[in-house]
Amino acid sequence: MLFLCLKGSLFLQKSHVVKTYSLELEGNKHDCQTVESIVRKVEQLYGQADRIWIMDRGMGSAETLSLLSRENRRYILGTPKSLLRKFETELLRGAWKRVHPGLEVKLCRSPFGTEEVFILCRSTARQAKEKATHDRFLGRLEAGFRRLERSCAAGRVRTVKKAERRCGRLLERYQRASRFFTTTVEKQKRRVKFTWSRRKHQLTWARQSEGCYVLRSNVKEWSPQELWNAYIQLTDAEKAFRIQKDDLRLRPIWHQKDSRVQAHILVCFLAYVLWKCFGQMCRQAGLGDEPRKMIEEIKKLQLIDVVLPTRKGVEIRLRCVTAPDPELAIVLQKLKLNPPKRLKFNPNL
Repeated sequence: MLFLCLKGSLFLQKSHVVKTYSLELEGNKHDCQTVESIVRKVEQLYGQADRIWIMDRGMGSAETLSLLSRENRRYILGTPKSLLRKFETELLRGAWKRVHPGLEVKLCRSPFGTEEVFILCRSTARQAKEKATHDRFLGRLEAGFRRLERSCAAGRVRTVKKAERRCGRLLERYQRASRFFTTTVEKQKRRVKFTWSRRKHQLTWARQSEGCYVLRSNVKEWSPQELWNAYIQLTDAEKAFRIQKDDLRLRPIWHQKDSRVQAHILVCFLAYVLWKCFGQMCRQAGLGDEPRKMIEEIKKLQLIDVVLPTRKGVEIRLRCVTAPDPELAIVLQKLKLNPPKRLKFNPNL
């Protein structure tokens, strides 16, 4: 069985071997508009094998669904947040199955009358993140509304248009919370009155759906846990991009020649391979599979140039490596790394 996790132009097999494919795509195309080109390219290279296409909700458009449904292609897709409305009743019912601590899934019938299966997922970590985001934007927007309300009551805002502009700027700045409020601006005698109130139904639904999302698939012989485990491989593809941009600082660069584009891809690939190899070294040494912390520890090693002047006016330069502290020495020993005490000084470097 071959899994292809689609994230831009990167595919991830079940064996975690990353393959990239070079496609000539316009830079201003949305991700969902590149799906057909990538699907055709992969099938042209490897045929229509027993393959499962996995895509996040940014690529799961109606056109993508139609493309994958043709010729019996199998898929697991993320869905837009708005689709949760169709599973409002299921959110409040039981029969959740635990995949691992902090994550539950539930198998649901298709609300569209299709032969697909829908997997309702509920994540504790995602719930905490979305709740914090809602609380932050709600607090900021309400504070802005109170300032505008006081300004109108004090007569500092004298026209309806000015009040509406200030209200519009607040709603635009805090768009994630704007749907939770109703606002009115009206003229009363010599002053402008601004009023606002919460949409309780909208806010209640947002609280109920925090941390929840829906997957859809035409793979009916698998359990909800197996479908979720296959879908979550997208995070491996996302981690690869994050490592390239953040840890390795190899961000996309505009190149004018194909050879330079290929060279940039090669450098990114080699750097990523080194990163993954170091991660395997950490895992084998019992230090976990995340090399970030180990690299931060190894950064404590410093290279020092010792300059010794002589009576003849000649300077003797010694390039020395600092001795690791006891904690770092244990880490280096487990990784089987023996840094030299001294390096040969090259004046040309």
